[in-house]
Amino acid sequence: MIARDNDTLRVSAPMLIGNAADLLAAGRDSLRSVPPSERVLIDLGQVQEVDSSALSVVFAWLRTAARQGVGVRLVNPPASMLSLAELYGVSELLPLA
Repeated sequence: MIARDNDTLRVSAPMLIGNAADLLAAGRDSLRSVPPSERVLIDLGQVQEVDSSALSVVFAWLRTAARQGVGVRLVNPPASMLSLAELYGVSELLPLA
């Protein structure tokens, strides 16, 4: 679901409502293990499917990282996620690398 490789968290599961709670928990756990003031990349390149819950999960991860003092950048977001972010007017809030 989420694998950590040094300063990168690689998401491999579909980001859909059916597994949003599990993804949220896995991402939060991963982010809480990062020391404050460090930076991480969240690589979404292996994510094949997204729905609007993906944005909710990503924004929750960003809040968790901010509370931990961890910098986050998103890499390789699926085009469908970017399209949803544009549709909802939140694309400027995504910290794209």
